[in-house]
This record gives sequence, structure tokens and C-alpha cells, in this order.
Amino acid sequence: MAPLDCRNLILDLDGTLVDSAPDLTRALNHVLASLDRPALDPQTVRHMVGQGAAKLIERGLAHTGGAEGVPAVADLLPGFLDFYGAHIADGSRPFPGAVDLLDRARAAGLRLGLCTNKPQAMTEALMDALDLSDYFDVMIGGDALSGRKPDPVHLDTVLARLGDGPAVLLGDTATDVAAGRASGVPVGVVSFGFSAIPAAELGGTFLIDDFADVDRHLAPLARPARV
Repeated sequence: MAPLDCRNLILDLDGTLVDSAPDLTRALNHVLASLDRPALDPQTVRHMVGQGAAKLIERGLAHTGGAEGVPAVADLLPGFLDFYGAHIADGSRPFPGAVDLLDRARAAGLRLGLCTNKPQAMTEALMDALDLSDYFDVMIGGDALSGRKPDPVHLDTVLARLGDGPAVLLGDTATDVAAGRASGVPVGVVSFGFSAIPAAELGGTFLIDDFADVDRHLAPLARPARV
């Protein structure tokens, strides 16, 4: 595939830019411990992430005995959010090569956007804690608009705020692929993210096994082949 023209590079957050599984796991286990449920390991939890904190709690309950006889997810959610907010970057880190990619993109003159279903306040807190916010021209969380990915209003708003020019989205789940399709944006899918479905089966435009792979897919970053 020939390198794609790109003026605006947009990234998902959890499972794409940042490995947040350690802290999400601790927050979920905090809730489970309050119910005398067994703790889950990060590898299990990483495939539960997506569609918000309430869905993560729901999946955690299902994995540890079901929802019968425990408080409603809505009642468990504040405890999860309070704990997670206090420990949002204890163990979360950018994936290997992510910061180098951001540096290369900025050096090439690309505008950078963040399109995540994570709530806006937590998005900003995590990005600030990891010193990533200044790379991005636009960051829009999942509760900032009337809809969130894959609703096209989310990605379309990021695109509108970035300005004119061809765009590419990098993500890790079927939600990202669906969002890209809804907005007419090519999607590069990382293979190291949180999707329980193999990345190669998600139907993205191209596959990313390492952030260095992105360069050959985007014309502004592609280097001439050495001879």
C-alpha cells in the first residue's frame, strides 16, 4: 500500500497511546475487593477495557461470579472513579515508541489530535501526568460531546477543530475502526492494544506492530528506501 497523505494524525488513548491497564486493573480490583471478589490480573482486564468504566465494572463482575447479590454498577461506579482518579498514572505509561512517534509527527508538521472515550477530566489528568498534553492540538474525551466513538460526532469534531487536511486515526479496537469508517478516515490498528479480537481481524486500513511501522504508512513520515 502506498503511503497515505496525512495532515492530521489522531490517536486513541487507552490501549493505543498509553498502556493504562495496570491502573485500570487496580481500580477494578479495588471495587471487587469491596465485594469479597477475587482480584483479576492486568492481562485479563486489558481485554475488558473499552466502552467506559461502567462496562469495565460490569465485565469484572461477570468474570468473578456475576452481578446477582451485589450493588448495581451505578452504585459501584463512584468508588471506582475515585480510586482510579487518585492513582491514574501510578503504573500507566506510553507504549514503547509512542513518544518518539509524536516527536516525529510534530517535526514533520503534522497536527495531532486525541479522540478517546475516556472522560475528559481523566483524559487531561492522565495526559498531564505523563507529560503528553503539549504534543496535542486537540483532545476530546468521551463525555465532552453528545456522542462518543463510534458515533461520528466525536471524530468529526476532532477533525473540525484540527482544521482542513487528510487525516489518519490510530486505534486498537473495533470501536476505533467503526469510528474511522463513519467519518471516512483510514485507521491504523495497533496489535499491542486492548482488543480481545486480534488486530488483523478488525478490518483496519493497516496494521501496526511497532510505532516505527507508522512511518512507512504516512507520506509525511515515510523515508526513501535505502539502496
